[in-house]
Amino acid sequence: MKFKEIVFTDAEAQRVYASYIKRIRHVLKNLLPADSEEILMEFNSHIYESIESRGDASELKSLLDATDKLGDPELVLKPLVADKMLDKATRSFNPLDVLKALMLNITNGISYIIFAILYLFLGAFIFMILAKLANEEVGLYFKNDQFVALGFVKNTSNYQEVLGYWFIPLMLLAAFLFYIAITLLLRLKKSFLKRN
Repeated sequence: MKFKEIVFTDAEAQRVYASYIKRIRHVLKNLLPADSEEILMEFNSHIYESIESRGDASELKSLLDATDKLGDPELVLKPLVADKMLDKATRSFNPLDVLKALMLNITNGISYIIFAILYLFLGAFIFMILAKLANEEVGLYFKNDQFVALGFVKNTSNYQEVLGYWFIPLMLLAAFLFYIAITLLLRLKKSFLKRN
């Protein structure tokens, strides 16, 4: 089924309706088209039913009553959009979708703050790669066959850097694997919440 706009005889009611639908579309713009369409049709259905059962009230009054009951799309849809964005992000593994989903969910609990911090930690891998390109004293250091440091060591005379420029692909691989692991954990958390 496809979304179909309601046609009003009252021009003012048509303008108010078009504005409300535009606000809903704006809130839903980052969702998958199917999810966006489903939510839009649900809101439209509520408006249509309210208009059809208006009795003696004018179209405009019925429409305003319906939109008041539904609420501001920016507030009412925020939790639903956050949930749908999280679904989309954990399925697509797209970093931008993950970032948007976390920003929308950041107020929904401490676990989302922890996930945001874990994703920010990925920046450390990128920073170390760039630092290695600028300074050869960045790497994986051992002393007496024991791990000492990962990163920058000022005085390298007593330490052995074991990776050389293999440090860069290793950090890229580590960042990729860390990203996949965090996103899978986020997906697991999401599926756990759905079951409860």
